[in-house]
Amino acid sequence: MKTINPRILTAMGLAALGSLCARAQVQPPPRLINVSGSAEIKVAPDEVDLSVGVVTRNESLDIARKENDERVSRTLAFLAQNGVKAKDIKTDYISIEPVYLRGSRGDALPAMNPAYYNVRKGIGIRVADVRGFDALYSGLIDSGVNEVTGVDFRTTELRKSKDQARAMAIRAAKDKAEAMAAELGVKVGKPWSINVNDWSGFGYRVGANASQNLAQAAAGVAGDEGPSFSAGEISVTANVSVSFLIE
Repeated sequence: MKTINPRILTAMGLAALGSLCARAQVQPPPRLINVSGSAEIKVAPDEVDLSVGVVTRNESLDIARKENDERVSRTLAFLAQNGVKAKDIKTDYISIEPVYLRGSRGDALPAMNPAYYNVRKGIGIRVADVRGFDALYSGLIDSGVNEVTGVDFRTTELRKSKDQARAMAIRAAKDKAEAMAAELGVKVGKPWSINVNDWSGFGYRVGANASQNLAQAAAGVAGDEGPSFSAGEISVTANVSVSFLIE
């Protein structure tokens, strides 16, 4: 069996490495045209995610709880009468907070019992009829709701709208690339890389009456006018960055 000289092996390895480096240096980088495209779709909301609460306060915990239960019962009855299904209503949270009086320096006064109790229950509501939301909101305040923690206008077609916006953004990017290539006297080839960023924004406006009537409801005073909401439109946007090969 013949033994190969290590120096020969080293020389062969260096030669092969040199050949690979030379080949890598010969291959030019891909000729690319980099463009971006964007699209925006306006969608009318078709549902509302509403978070409300009922807060009662009394020196007696039993009375505070009873008053809270009565308000919540009236609220649930009102929702049922106005076509809101039970599966679209859920209790978010329940809390009981004993409140102790404090001295002039903020120290709790020596007392065995709290000065009063705060009882709070949160209710999450999905409203499928956006057109009737204004009247529903007014009725909730009248039925006993005195806290609103969230109003979110949404669309059930969000996925479809995002797909449509992305497709429009890609077409815009391709049209831009072809227009630029035509000016340069070249042709656009296959895409080399694609980056996509899409998002949607929800918005609503609460009229001046809403805050005023909510405060009146909490104080047990009836308001002259109901709240005013304007759902507006949901903006669904997509931005893409595409690199095309140049033929």
